[in-house]
Amino acid sequence: MQRRVAIVGYAQSEYQFNVPRTREDQVFDVVKAALRHAGILREEVDSVVTASSDFLDGRTISNVFLSMAVGAYQKDESKVEEDGTGALLYGLMRILAGTHDVVTIEAHTLASTINPHQILFYSLDPLFDRQVGLMNDIAAAAIQARMYMKKYSVPEEAVAMVSVKNLANAALNPLTHRKMPDLTVEEVLNSKLYYEPIRELMIPPITDGVCALILASEEKAREITDRPVWIEGVGTYQDSYLRDRDLTRFESLGKAAAKAYEMAGIKDPYREINVFEVSEKFAHEELMIYEALGLAREGHGQSLIEKGLTNREGEIPVNPSGGALSADPICATGLTRVIEAARQIRGDAGGCQIPYVERALAHGQFGICAQKNTVFILGGDQ
Repeated sequence: MQRRVAIVGYAQSEYQFNVPRTREDQVFDVVKAALRHAGILREEVDSVVTASSDFLDGRTISNVFLSMAVGAYQKDESKVEEDGTGALLYGLMRILAGTHDVVTIEAHTLASTINPHQILFYSLDPLFDRQVGLMNDIAAAAIQARMYMKKYSVPEEAVAMVSVKNLANAALNPLTHRKMPDLTVEEVLNSKLYYEPIRELMIPPITDGVCALILASEEKAREITDRPVWIEGVGTYQDSYLRDRDLTRFESLGKAAAKAYEMAGIKDPYREINVFEVSEKFAHEELMIYEALGLAREGHGQSLIEKGLTNREGEIPVNPSGGALSADPICATGLTRVIEAARQIRGDAGGCQIPYVERALAHGQFGICAQKNTVFILGGDQ
């Protein structure tokens, strides 16, 4: 990048179900907290980019109703549909273009107000899948999981171990929705069956939540903070419809990671990245994500979880915050991963902190079977 861009502040709500507050109140409080964390005023922000979905918000042009709460009054404001990492990429491009210096990025979903699985149903092929009525996001994930597990002889126990790891990590994060520090593999495999082999504890809980961060150009970042978190690389790709691609691998994520690695100058992510925050919408996806990120060969993601390498104490900690399995505020899930990665670099991740983090990876996804993927590489001042 010709112009360096840093994260200089951030804030998150507590992720819960059916929070008894309006969307506007929650967004206002979180954005205000992010500005306070950065130590700046609303007047110092040049642009605001939000991430949400009209379908998930239950109203058309939903960002119009949030312009005051997000601090966008008389400012350059835009909305990105779906995952918050898309809004972060948009804000990054605005600064790199030289037209803005300080940008607020906000993402939210109050999933308790409308069933998100019903919304995702309408992203299916309208001429066949919707008409037949057998497919939905969970059923598609079950097909993907079974195809992947059969192809590479992955046992259900390995998938369950992802849930055990992440929900135990979540117990150390006061913001998470689902915390289960003493969860066992047997309890995961005995939880309610949705579509074989997908069980209740392999799926994130329906979650309400808001998060926000402040981006700044290098010149402004140096004025604002002495602990900037630099965006060193980014990649984003979108895959084909679920019937038109190989569901046993995340090709678009692999391409996004390769682009981000190239931009950040990373040759060996296993050795050069200290912590990974990924958006695993289903437990089996985390094993596939390991492979797409180049941490394991195809079909060998299970070995990382079985050997404990992705545990908090392992060589490549993945989702020390609890990941998406502990809280999935949908449009905010990817941006939450970015914030958690930034917290690790700044050393303020509390009980989730991994020692000596200099570089971190954050991943966001959207669409059935992880159709769209974005990867950010973050680093601190060496």
